[in-house]
Amino acid sequence: MNPPERTRLADVLNQHRDALLADWVRLHLPIALRRGLAMEAEIREQFSTFLKAFLDTLAKSDTLDASRPDWEPVRVFLADMSAHRARQGFTPAETATFVFSLKQPLYARLRQSFTNPAELAEVSWAVNMLIDELGLYTTEVFQKNREAIIARQQEELLELSTPVVQLWEGILALPLIGTLDSSRTQVVMESLLQKIVDTGAGLAIIDITGVPTVDTLVAQHLLKTVAAARLMGADCIISGIRPQIAQTIVHLGVDLTNVITKSTLADAFVIALQRTGSTIVKPKATA
Repeated sequence: MNPPERTRLADVLNQHRDALLADWVRLHLPIALRRGLAMEAEIREQFSTFLKAFLDTLAKSDTLDASRPDWEPVRVFLADMSAHRARQGFTPAETATFVFSLKQPLYARLRQSFTNPAELAEVSWAVNMLIDELGLYTTEVFQKNREAIIARQQEELLELSTPVVQLWEGILALPLIGTLDSSRTQVVMESLLQKIVDTGAGLAIIDITGVPTVDTLVAQHLLKTVAAARLMGADCIISGIRPQIAQTIVHLGVDLTNVITKSTLADAFVIALQRTGSTIVKPKATA
């Protein structure tokens, strides 16, 4: 698009700014409010702020390339809005539609102002490419923010799924439920070591009753956790060794000879009490 056409495009759209905003809001607002994820006032503010940034940049810029520095204010707004909508629960399509829905009112104004078919086609194509570029940028930023949210939620779930509890003075318990992989093992190890530091415990019971299967990788993860705890001055007892798991460990040739193992958490707790010199006495029955 040549400079005169670009200048005329900016003049036409800025001249009809209020009408353009009203048409856009009328067309897209019901879609944006359909799932009730945001208040109407908030969405109207997004319409107004984006259109102002878009038209102001259009008037100042010498290009319709959204990747150029001139269009940074528009990209910043879209990035912030996309991140906000990702947290609110909007979908990528709903977020991109915010930008793409501007095409209809834009084209309506262009048809009224550019009567020459060739000129209208050139201007419309340039505007179409610009809106598409901004819409794709919105989707890309939204997806990155959604992936970051999911990753953070997964980390939080991992932390919640590996609680370290203090059973007795100097005795910790780490009940494991579900599959152990490298990332979860790292969280397990960090949680256990931090609890050892905080409590000064000398014994930790790692209960694998809730671990469905034990393979070579899981066994290696357990041994690494035990070794790390020993470096911190704490011994470990592994409980929850079921017959199937015992057979699997023997078949795999995993060496647990230096680790105390028990079939139940209760048995492991008894051993831990003995090693700390503590005892539990049943109260005498009253007559």
